[in-house]
Amino acid sequence: MIAAANPYAAAAGRDMLAKGGSAVDAAIATQMILTLVEPQSSGIGGGAFLLHFDGAMRELETYDGREMAPAAVQEDHFLKKDGTKKKFYEAVVGGGSVGAPGVVAMLELAHMDHGKLTWEELFTPAIKLARDGFPISKRLHFLLERDKYLKTKTTAADYFYTAAGNAKPVGTILRNPELADTLARIAKEGSAAFYSGKIANDIVKAVQSDTANPGLLTLADLANYRAVKREPVCGDYRIYVVCGMGPPTSGGITMLQTLKILENWDMAATAPGSTEAIHHISQASALAFADRGKYLGDADFVDIPLPNMLGETYLQTRAKQIDPILSKIPFEAGNPVEKQGALGVDSAVELPSTSHFSIVDSDGNAVSMTTSVENVFGSRLMVDGFILNNQLTDFSFKPTSKDGPVNNRIQPGKRPRSSMSPTIVLDDGGNLYMVIGSPGGSRIIGYVTSTVIGVLDWGMDMQSAINMPHHINRNGTLDLEQGTALEALTPTLERLGYKVKSRTLNSGLHGILVTKDGLQGGADIRREGVVLDQ
Repeated sequence: MIAAANPYAAAAGRDMLAKGGSAVDAAIATQMILTLVEPQSSGIGGGAFLLHFDGAMRELETYDGREMAPAAVQEDHFLKKDGTKKKFYEAVVGGGSVGAPGVVAMLELAHMDHGKLTWEELFTPAIKLARDGFPISKRLHFLLERDKYLKTKTTAADYFYTAAGNAKPVGTILRNPELADTLARIAKEGSAAFYSGKIANDIVKAVQSDTANPGLLTLADLANYRAVKREPVCGDYRIYVVCGMGPPTSGGITMLQTLKILENWDMAATAPGSTEAIHHISQASALAFADRGKYLGDADFVDIPLPNMLGETYLQTRAKQIDPILSKIPFEAGNPVEKQGALGVDSAVELPSTSHFSIVDSDGNAVSMTTSVENVFGSRLMVDGFILNNQLTDFSFKPTSKDGPVNNRIQPGKRPRSSMSPTIVLDDGGNLYMVIGSPGGSRIIGYVTSTVIGVLDWGMDMQSAINMPHHINRNGTLDLEQGTALEALTPTLERLGYKVKSRTLNSGLHGILVTKDGLQGGADIRREGVVLDQ
């Protein structure tokens, strides 16, 4: 079974499973199609995190394909000459926001470990579709119409817009022979074709020659990029084990902190979407986000007190700060270690444009992969048929605050902190139980956490848990999903002390649940994803 954000991508993954391919094989075919049909969200010009569960060995591995900052970057990269921060889109649009992409290297590493089909055949569906073309969907058209910056970049404008500057209409067949040629090279030569040679030269030229916001990425930065395997971050929740990615993403740790704090209450006795449930989830999430802002970043560069942050004693102390009937948000970060050096609070802005897919193969192996170019259409630079990321803007724009240096400040070779939260849940026997994840910027953590609660505490099926109206608190405003029943709770929540805002909360949750009757999938009704099995 595969649950993915686009029907073409899901079909490519499903076809690899039907050929006897592994979950990783299906993931590669899926990502290559997403590069073509969902360029606003992810692609080979971006980064990703992948969790892999081995069904036979019952072992979990995690793969880090997060982008890396150029070697020439300095900590004031996002500051103006007067020391003030650049405006967000000043920094995003153009080469100055582009980090060395990691998707291709990460998928190759995972394929070497877990691939069954040949690397080359996994690219065939995407190459064919890129040459034949695909119809522009309503969602892609809407995002093209809304975006003010993509049409300012000639290569992208020529591909996505008419001569008059309008987004090409829904149903227009988009053909991308440049991407087909790029994928054919990578299929034949492996990741070396991406990180050196023509493609690498074209990436560097596009980044450095951008007139409004030139970047620092070099051929050496691409040649030196490495995807890495890291230790998963796991914790008990009720009778289950919930596992996610560790740094440089904050997703796994922040989600686990939230869940472990919530263990102090019988969430099963609360009703989904009730004032009580929203209050406790909001308070636990706010406490976790307070810690996230201070402590989390790339663990290869900064010390992160990970065991302490997930320790029972520390989290019990944090839970005691929650008032049962009154909001105390915003919370200050806690003190997971006694002697902690001065640290500043992060000021990164994360806007959502990401994709997630969940896969289980016939051998019981699973992939949970979240993949991103960061903002909608990333840096807006298009090269050799694909969009380049703007992931460097996931670093804190200010390297220091009044309290000291920020752990998530930009540094040469560093990976920016992420919120991507690919998640795998195991039952009390260590067997695969759930595969889940979502796009959504820093709200990803809340989307995934609430879905986990929906399944584990409230006994929901996968689709029902995904369909639940969203409420998100990141240690500030309480966001309620616009147009849902939750909006009626606004006066009650305001009396509890919350600052409430109704807004569109466009998650893209895709999950699979292992039940006694077989696999049960769910695709987010807020996007255009599907669940396919074979």
